[in-house]
Amino acid sequence: MKTLQAQGVKPVDSHLQANGKPWSVKEKLLLGLTPKEYIAMQVRNPFNWLLWIIYAVGIPVLVGRFIFGLGWVTHSSYEYPWGLFLGWGLFTMVPLSASGFMMGTTVELFGRKDFKPIERLGLLNGLLGYLFAVMFLQVDLGQPWRLIYPMFVSLGPAAVLFLVAWHVATYLSCQVAELVPAFSEWMGFPKAKKFIKSIVLGLTVAGIILSTLHQGALGALFTYAPGKVHPLWYSSPFQWFHFFISAVFAGLSMLIVVSTLCKWFLRWRCDDNFLKNLNTLTLGLAKGASLALITYFVTKIIGIAHDGDWEYLASGWGQWFMFEMVVGVLLPLVFYTVAIKNQNASLARFSAFLAVFGIALNRLNTALVTFNWNLYQEIPHWREVMIVITVYATYIVVYRAILARMPILYTWKEQKQ
Repeated sequence: MKTLQAQGVKPVDSHLQANGKPWSVKEKLLLGLTPKEYIAMQVRNPFNWLLWIIYAVGIPVLVGRFIFGLGWVTHSSYEYPWGLFLGWGLFTMVPLSASGFMMGTTVELFGRKDFKPIERLGLLNGLLGYLFAVMFLQVDLGQPWRLIYPMFVSLGPAAVLFLVAWHVATYLSCQVAELVPAFSEWMGFPKAKKFIKSIVLGLTVAGIILSTLHQGALGALFTYAPGKVHPLWYSSPFQWFHFFISAVFAGLSMLIVVSTLCKWFLRWRCDDNFLKNLNTLTLGLAKGASLALITYFVTKIIGIAHDGDWEYLASGWGQWFMFEMVVGVLLPLVFYTVAIKNQNASLARFSAFLAVFGIALNRLNTALVTFNWNLYQEIPHWREVMIVITVYATYIVVYRAILARMPILYTWKEQKQ
């Protein structure tokens, strides 16, 4: 698109073309290009070639999972029930998507309108993260048509999974509604935008309640298997709180990462309002992430002290735990603090990448690596890895397609009456 812009092509950012003629839906989908120009643009992008290679290998494997069953693509068993589909797709993607409820809370509830340029990006990050977490869950379960069973048919209101299912479903609905204004601007549906604006406070409050409960509930799931997860990663009284508070810095850090990637690779789609405020917004997000990081670190130490697990720190597992805490928690905390003090947005971005790595490592350690620590460690099947890469590639494709079209990174120019 940069090449086309240099040739005078202007991205769609309003309902009217330069000649006063309205854009059609097809033209909006093609970014104002002709089909030939759009295809040429896709072919020129080297990242698309990588995606095609991934799909060429991954789609047949994904189809094979539904034909031949879960055992064909994973090493899952009663001893290891949670593979990469849940370890990455659910336990990792959900906390990285916590930016949705936090941005809604910050802007709509606390009135921090200075975060408005990045609010929709946070909401979109939350929506797609949860949506594809459900996709990963369906790949794991293998029967999408039975999705409603634990919610409406085989009820288990006393089960944590029942709570997670309902909360994720209802919160996903809230996130869809919160992004209706962006879609309605793009499609030209002002009444839909006006309606959502009238109930946005209720949506925000519902999002806070639902997110708080299910982020913690993901940690509470591990109370189903006491003794299986290594004690350094498991503390029954604190497990839900560890998952909740880590989701706060994970969501904020992921938003910094995503906004940085947009600045690097989708700069043509960003307007001046987004780009000029991005450094200040990044440092603002860093302040919130640093407070969550120190809270998380202190409660992890309290959990170890409460359970009397100090002796495990001297073991090989203890060294791995300290690596996770130093690289994924303490270093991001220090870098965030220095970045805030020196107003260094670049250092804050580097810290965000470290924090995202740290939360991913923590969730994979909890759900996979240290699971059955006193028995054996399972290596994921290559087909399972390939499916995870394929579904996550689709997440990136959808993410990129929405950012390139809808007013997320730019302000839609309303038609003058």
